[in-house]
Amino acid sequence: MYCIEARLLSKSYGNFMAVDNIDLQVPSGKIFGFLGPNGAGKTTTMKLLTTLIPPTGGQMNILGIDAIKSPLEVRKKIGVVLQQPSYEPTLSVEKALDKYGMMWNVEKNIRKDRVEELLVAFDLVDIRKKKNDDLSIGQRRRVQVAREFMHDMELLFLDEPTVGLDPSARRGLLDFIKGKVKDGLTIFFTTHILEEAEYLCDDIAIINKGKIIAVDTPGELKNKFGKEKTIKIHISEQKDISSLLAGIPECTIEHDSGVIITVRSSHSEQVLQDILKILASNDMAVEDLSVVPTSLEEIFLSVVKNSNA
Repeated sequence: MYCIEARLLSKSYGNFMAVDNIDLQVPSGKIFGFLGPNGAGKTTTMKLLTTLIPPTGGQMNILGIDAIKSPLEVRKKIGVVLQQPSYEPTLSVEKALDKYGMMWNVEKNIRKDRVEELLVAFDLVDIRKKKNDDLSIGQRRRVQVAREFMHDMELLFLDEPTVGLDPSARRGLLDFIKGKVKDGLTIFFTTHILEEAEYLCDDIAIINKGKIIAVDTPGELKNKFGKEKTIKIHISEQKDISSLLAGIPECTIEHDSGVIITVRSSHSEQVLQDILKILASNDMAVEDLSVVPTSLEEIFLSVVKNSNA
């Protein structure tokens, strides 16, 4: 079952197509990553799917509801955390959380329990009495994300939720999100940090210039677009490697200090065998060797670059 279905969805501003007839299907109970460079159409797409702006054309079905005809019905069932900072400057952290629960008509006893849960989950206990105006940017962001979990929802949109967070807070947030998805929540997630997407997302779509250019699991994206691997070989003595390896096809030496050899190839197994034979025949001992698959970030950059060509 899909909780988001969009067909030929578009948004134009004059002659500029911010979102260009995209199709989307987001499975329920999953974390769906939505990636793209700045200006690619990510935030516009999210605003369309959350009914914050109307589309120029196309169809949207959110949680079984026609989102164009019944946007208010959709908003009752979703949560949204946008990039823009949003906080109540004069309220303390705990009161801000409680107020948000009140806005969603959450019962008082349930609000109380959830406030305590979120204060712990987002490491806000020590600053619970502080006013939001006195918090750091990262602390405000944690409060902004935390308060969205004060109410029940079936689908949550998170637009760059870890901006301003330190590594510890970032990992804590990602793990909290994973736990909520296990309980049945669906997440639509945008980020510029590709390691986050790889750690968190079940499926990923890449958008560029308003068009979706790839959709798949992180693993399948690597299989499709990540054929190249990086080989690093550490040898024990200084020698001229470039001339020895010059005859190996589909092998590029990116760094040659005479000690560490780094090569990239889409035929890594054969290339590695050839390199090791050459090293052995020249009495060069290998101290360390590693073969590293192409990262999701490298795939993302390659896919976007090819779509611009």
